[in-house]
Amino acid sequence: MENIENMPRPEIVLVADTVAREKNIDKEDVFIAMEIAIQKAGRSRYGFEHDIRANIDRKTGAIALSRYREVVADDAIIENEAAQLRLSDAKGYDKNIEIGEFIIDPLPPIDFGRIAAQTAKQVIVQKVRDAERNRQYEEYKEKIGTIVNGTVKRLEFGNVVLDIGKTEAILRRDEIIPREKFKNGDRVRAYVLDVRRENRGPQIFLSRTCPEFMAKLFTSEVPEIYDGIVQIMGVARDPGSKAKIAVKANDVTVDPVGACVGLRGIRVQAVVTELQGEKIDIVPYSEDKAQYLVAALAPAEVTKVVIDEENSRMEAVVPQEQFSIAIGRRGQNVKLASQLLGADIDVLTEDQEQERRANENKVRSERFMEALDVDDMIAHLLIAEGFSTIDEVAFVELSELAEIEGFDEDVATELQRRAKEFVEKRNQEFAQKSKDLGIDEGLKTIDGLDQDMIIKLAENEIKTLDDLADLAADELIEILGENSVTQVEANRIIMAAREHWFADEQ
Repeated sequence: MENIENMPRPEIVLVADTVAREKNIDKEDVFIAMEIAIQKAGRSRYGFEHDIRANIDRKTGAIALSRYREVVADDAIIENEAAQLRLSDAKGYDKNIEIGEFIIDPLPPIDFGRIAAQTAKQVIVQKVRDAERNRQYEEYKEKIGTIVNGTVKRLEFGNVVLDIGKTEAILRRDEIIPREKFKNGDRVRAYVLDVRRENRGPQIFLSRTCPEFMAKLFTSEVPEIYDGIVQIMGVARDPGSKAKIAVKANDVTVDPVGACVGLRGIRVQAVVTELQGEKIDIVPYSEDKAQYLVAALAPAEVTKVVIDEENSRMEAVVPQEQFSIAIGRRGQNVKLASQLLGADIDVLTEDQEQERRANENKVRSERFMEALDVDDMIAHLLIAEGFSTIDEVAFVELSELAEIEGFDEDVATELQRRAKEFVEKRNQEFAQKSKDLGIDEGLKTIDGLDQDMIIKLAENEIKTLDDLADLAADELIEILGENSVTQVEANRIIMAAREHWFADEQ
């Protein structure tokens, strides 16, 4: 059915065009806002219980106002008589009508009074504002991970509000480089960290302290990085103080470090200036972790590297006079190197390393001598070949034992027999102690805990996964003994014990 009013209203189309152009939003959004405003005015006139709908012709501006009534089954409960109609009654209007369809009654044009016009204006303004916010959100969401320029508009409780053109952005206090001060009107560059949709409009959060900001600065200053010839492999920062950036070249003819430094240091100096004098070490990346660690700990000289892949731990051995350089002021150098490699790094002097190895070998030697009933010479031979536990001796291929210098097949067979007897006896004792102490089976599944550790925990009333999960790393180390596990290993064990909590929540 056609509406009674089909008169062209070119002024409606003109208004939609003007508002869409001025606010830089889709014209369709303006038309929809107008239709909602007209619907509200129509319901004010005919009653809010009615389903009044408006339609504006997008080309002529003609307004069609109609009442919609939904067709329901004859035995259905009518919830709103003004907006619903039983099928038998609807057949009187249209014999072919079906349940779920609508009877549409054209309505005469209404005179928009002052209140109706004001309501229409409010709806249009609100819809235009919402559309503008959505456009801003989509626009700035695309800018996450980029650098924007802004002007300081105001300071709020240590946070800095920036005018970045069409909207505002927030540089929070903890995202500002230490000792950095801003005042109104200052020009600021920052990294777009996050964009969130909120009722008052998109909230844009910036950062000047995140590693990605420094990486983007180098990308803008070093053409080789921008072109992909040089690749940034990692960034670690102590904002405002010191940073390390690892780079590698995808072209063997290019020096990645030299490209980042630039002629007479002009490129790196531009980044240093932007970061308020933050000292930057440019590290050549290497797939060889030992070589990478040596480069990351520069300017300290490393004489030896020991890597524990399983526990993400690395040891760097340095001469005594290089120890303080490797550690850095307040542990800064080793901390940044650790972030860069994603591993826990222990720095030892050569004397400390020798002492630690001697202590470890002594403990292992005594364990082998006691468990296998052998003299210290055989114990030291096993240690020299890389054996560290009785279980390794018990279950290694017999040929590997027989190949040890000074051993033959008979010696190897006897050693393995004794090792297996020891392991079997130890397992039986552990099973009995577990029963006596009431140790939960779940505790035995945690990687990093051996039988002796589990017994120690149980003797300190840590008998279930929940008991272990409630501990702090320092408490676990105190129970097990200082040389039993590192801080990183203790944290990993505790997090493994907490996994079932997260599984239960899901």
